[in-house]
Amino acid sequence: MHRKATTNRSAFLALGLLLAVSAPARAQEMIFHCDIAHTKATFNLSATMHTVHGIFLARRCELRFDPATGKLSGEIAFDANTGNTGNDGRDAKMHKDVLQSDRFPDLIFHPDHVEGKVSDSGSSTVQVHGMFGVHGGEHELTVPVVVIREGERWTATTQFPVPYVAWGMKNPSTVFLHVGDSIEAQFHGMGTVETPPVAPPPPNPR
Repeated sequence: MHRKATTNRSAFLALGLLLAVSAPARAQEMIFHCDIAHTKATFNLSATMHTVHGIFLARRCELRFDPATGKLSGEIAFDANTGNTGNDGRDAKMHKDVLQSDRFPDLIFHPDHVEGKVSDSGSSTVQVHGMFGVHGGEHELTVPVVVIREGERWTATTQFPVPYVAWGMKNPSTVFLHVGDSIEAQFHGMGTVETPPVAPPPPNPR
C-alpha cells in the first residue's frame, strides 16, 4: 500500500512538472507612459473655400495593457482650452460657442479593450474600443490605431470622425461662412513602455 501511494505521488509530481514546462509563459502587462510634450490631437474642419486646421495639447496620458486578454485601461486627456487654429477671433468663438471650454475643460478618451496583437517590435494595427468624453457627454468609439514599437519606445497614431453637432455642440456657421457638422480628428502619441515584473505565485500548501 505504501509503495502504491509513493508511486501515485511521483506520477502526480511528474505530471505537474510536465504541465509547468509545456505551458506557455503568461503575457506580461504593459504600461504605456506618454511623453506629454509630444502627445497631441489635431483636427481638420471643412469650411467655405478652405479647411481649418487645429490642435489640442495633452494634459495627462497613461495606459495599462494586458496582451493576454486585450484589456486596456487608463486615460488620454487633452486640455480643451489649448485648442488653437491660428486665428484669434475664430478660436474665441470656438471656445465660447462650440466647446464651451470654461465649463468643459477636458477632452478625455477612456479605452477599455484592444482587438488585435501589439507586436514587441515594428508596426501593428489594432482596433481600440472605449468612451470619448467631450462637452459633458460620453460617446462610444472604436478606432484603428497604428502602434510602432522600437525597444522601450512607442508611437501611436489614429484618425477618426467626430460628429460634434450630433453630439450636442453648436455649428458656428454664419451667413457668409459655412463649416461642416463633423471634424476629422487625429491622435499622435509617443513615449516609453514598461513591463513590470510578474509577481511569483503563492507557495503551494503542503
